[in-house]
Amino acid sequence: MSRLLIAGALLALSLPTLAGSFAGTSAGASSAGSSASSGSTSEDDKVVLQARDDAASFVASEGRIRGARLEAALRQLRERDEAARQASDLELAQAILAL
Repeated sequence: MSRLLIAGALLALSLPTLAGSFAGTSAGASSAGSSASSGSTSEDDKVVLQARDDAASFVASEGRIRGARLEAALRQLRERDEAARQASDLELAQAILAL
């Protein structure tokens, strides 16, 4: 049950960031300031989204297969979010798959 709560919390925290970064990129670069400010968030989200295949392998292998993209995403999530620092690698991988 706690895994589900953590995954839900991470998903809830990530969706506004993802939505904001996608909105910023789909609207085009209306000004240098807006594209510069959304660039880092968009890049952060991209790292997490690109880790989905690695996360799937990690979950399916019960933690035996660890890909480089998953490692980068785990590091990024833990840098941005206190709840992620408290979660296990498996819980975070499951949360990445829920995105």
